[in-house]
Amino acid sequence: MKRKLLPLLISLVFFSSCARKAVTMESLLLEMTDWESLARYPDPEFTVRQFSSYDRATTEPGDETWFANWDRSMFIRIEEQDGRKEYVMFDSEGPGSIVRFWMTFAGENSGLGTLRFYLDNQEHPAIEGTAFDILSGNGLTQYPLAASVSEETAYEQRGHNLYLPIPYEKHCKITYESENILDEGAKTGGEAVYYNINYRTYSPNTRVETFTQEYMDKVSPLVTEVCRELTRTESESDYADLQVLANSETIAPLGTMALSIEGPAAIQRLQMKIDPNISPELLRLAILEIIFDGEATVWSSLGDFFGTGYQIRPAHTRYISVGNDGSLECRWVMPFREKAEIRLHNLSDNLPLELNYLVNTGDWKWDNRSMHFGCSWHQYTQLQTGGSKTNEGQGHPFDVNYVTLSGKGLYAGDALTIFNTAYAWWGEGDEKVYVDGEAFPSHIGTGTEDYYGYAWCRPEKFTNHPFIGQPEGSGNFWPGYTVNMRHRALDAIPFTSSLRFDMEMWHWANAVVNFAPVTYWYVMPGGKSNIEPDIQGAKAKVAIIRSDLIEPVISNGMMEAENMAVDSISGGNITYQTSDIWGWSQNTQVFWTGGHPGDRLELSMISDEARNTHLTARFTVAPDYGSVRVYWNGKLIPGTFNLFNTEVSTREIYLGLQPLLQGNNIFTVEIISEGKMAGKAFFGLDLLKFAQ
Repeated sequence: MKRKLLPLLISLVFFSSCARKAVTMESLLLEMTDWESLARYPDPEFTVRQFSSYDRATTEPGDETWFANWDRSMFIRIEEQDGRKEYVMFDSEGPGSIVRFWMTFAGENSGLGTLRFYLDNQEHPAIEGTAFDILSGNGLTQYPLAASVSEETAYEQRGHNLYLPIPYEKHCKITYESENILDEGAKTGGEAVYYNINYRTYSPNTRVETFTQEYMDKVSPLVTEVCRELTRTESESDYADLQVLANSETIAPLGTMALSIEGPAAIQRLQMKIDPNISPELLRLAILEIIFDGEATVWSSLGDFFGTGYQIRPAHTRYISVGNDGSLECRWVMPFREKAEIRLHNLSDNLPLELNYLVNTGDWKWDNRSMHFGCSWHQYTQLQTGGSKTNEGQGHPFDVNYVTLSGKGLYAGDALTIFNTAYAWWGEGDEKVYVDGEAFPSHIGTGTEDYYGYAWCRPEKFTNHPFIGQPEGSGNFWPGYTVNMRHRALDAIPFTSSLRFDMEMWHWANAVVNFAPVTYWYVMPGGKSNIEPDIQGAKAKVAIIRSDLIEPVISNGMMEAENMAVDSISGGNITYQTSDIWGWSQNTQVFWTGGHPGDRLELSMISDEARNTHLTARFTVAPDYGSVRVYWNGKLIPGTFNLFNTEVSTREIYLGLQPLLQGNNIFTVEIISEGKMAGKAFFGLDLLKFAQ
């Protein structure tokens, strides 16, 4: 008993399983739609690696350049072909297959250059066209195998994703031709080219049928059917032949619900239905644990497991769905030989957890390639992100471990829930994946958003792709909540002894974040994850607003400006600027740019007591700063303060004896005039002092 596919795919999957002799585009497409393929170790075996435009200064762990960030327009070499200059992005011996290809661009006329795929050392390319047409247009295939995200983002700022497999028997070389590229890293301008290319390499004796346009035309009906399968919404009839275990439960505070299923079998679908208005605290405190054949391989906060974090955000990929009605569903196949135990723990000490659940199970023939499903979750709570960064890697970025796996298995994807507290992009960091003890990662990327399929830090949501998603992006440029996900199919990474997945924490600002990755994987019995159940992380206060992580409380007669709450801004942009040379306390100031005369910025802070206080402000003065006036709790403080100075420095200005209120206090800045630099009226505040 198995779940159903579209009729054409059912017959083709059966035929392919009976006559599997070669790796072809057809076999790869069918593997992509075969629900069970991830749960068995690959046969024939292969490795998955990545070529990318990562900064080539990244060479030695521990060295400052390990976090170098000129991750663009970096190529293997430049070749001259028929009088044209082609930049080589990819060069690998076969037998193998391209399984994922992502790009984005910047600069005038970018993305309009020509991509060429040279297969099996042929003189002429098997695929040729503009990058946009091939990766996300209709030049090679159709959605979702070619897609740009988010559809709400301007096209030139999207991530362009090709998931159509391109197999080759002997060799593959991919080049990009553009007259707009000026230098390595695009450091002097010109076209900035970012790329990540995931590819398989099979053992030498594996027979692979190389891509041709003729073969592509032949399998066109299958491509269309695969695209339908990847984008369709499943119906209950797909599960009609499977066994069902369902009930409603109320789990008392600190209680546990437990289910037991006898094997051999495989969980084909796991559904939970919770109150759509569930409190974020309770959703984070609900813990899913699954034990297969006596081995606990799944331990995750419930919402994070389903890719929504601790707030309900609708999403749909091939493997998970989240609905506005509180419905949660996962479709990873989870086989076991003897018994599966599903436990749902309620770690809340005062709130009951009410839910409906449904588990579909089907037959499974356990063999020596069968693997247990695993999922690890943990949170880096109130993670300090380091100082102000440079593209050379300065400013103390660092690597954060998603998971380290031991044993033999397959890495199947991950999701990330982050709460950002700064008015700056948090995800400049690159993924680094080490397979089977590699000293240097075989996967090293160009940015966190690039890894998750989008580009340019964009906050727009996308929830309609089978393998990637951003159900929430409001924390990308501003304090707020973001969820990213990437689920793997043909780009799943096999390992024979170990896999370590790190992501750089490379935040442009000196900030505090909550950073919670969840990873999905399969392992042979006995495989382990290094991530222990993170009860402390689950019990940590969830962040809904910035002050949940950074309380704007006056302490020791002082209030750091970067710790104040930004209540409102009528024009321009706020960021937290960091530097160790201008004399700012904690090396950070609130920096307001883009404002004009008449614009106001309102900051607030909390006092534990009411009293009169001598108020002093430490402002930044600089050549591009303007004149302002200030208000305390709505009352204008007499005078206009000219913050122009020929050099950057700080200046303390006494603002008089002012009433400090118990509870909330508001400090308002209004721009009066621009400085001596036309069109600029920048403003910077380091701190406020409150003296008796």
